[in-house]
Amino acid sequence: GAFKAGGPFMFVNLFWLACSLAVALERIVTLVFRYNLNAPPFMEQIAKLVRSGNLDRAVKVCAMAPNAPLAKVVRAGLVNANRGEIEVSKAVEEAIVEHSPNVSKRIPWLWSLANIATLVGLVGTIFGLIGTFQALGNVPAEQKQVLLSDGISKAMNNTAFALSIAVICIIFHLFLTSYAKSMVEGLELNALKLENLLSRRGSVDPATT
Repeated sequence: GAFKAGGPFMFVNLFWLACSLAVALERIVTLVFRYNLNAPPFMEQIAKLVRSGNLDRAVKVCAMAPNAPLAKVVRAGLVNANRGEIEVSKAVEEAIVEHSPNVSKRIPWLWSLANIATLVGLVGTIFGLIGTFQALGNVPAEQKQVLLSDGISKAMNNTAFALSIAVICIIFHLFLTSYAKSMVEGLELNALKLENLLSRRGSVDPATT
């Protein structure tokens, strides 16, 4: 079909398509399933335990989500809770710096893969046209039309396949970038909430008076 008609460069782009889908799938599984943690109920549970002075139980709650960056950051703050506000702040900041890059790593690859696929498709298109025009010189006039239409069809199949891969990469890149960005923002916001929560621990909670 159209794939075979595209020539050898279609197989090169098939490889880049496989790479793109592997990167996208790995990131979706990691972010949406492994790293995901429903922050509001999690933070509410932590807040209740901190207010009641049950820090050990709060640390255990964090251990229930061993892969989630939010749980790791919150745990870093809780473990240092009795060492003062500055130590808590340092520990939380260090945990954010350590775990944030894991959220967005490999996502930029998709942008590069989109460019590579487009350029490989373009090379395939040009090679297809070069081959066609070279062959045109050695055939009778009545066959030239058929050869030319075959050559242009081959070139266009390359371009279409390459652009389709690029579009897939860009869509995944867009979705994953915004998802990772909101996850990191949530991480920073909840880290700040935790710091405030721990700093207020020593004072009288207005909700209880």
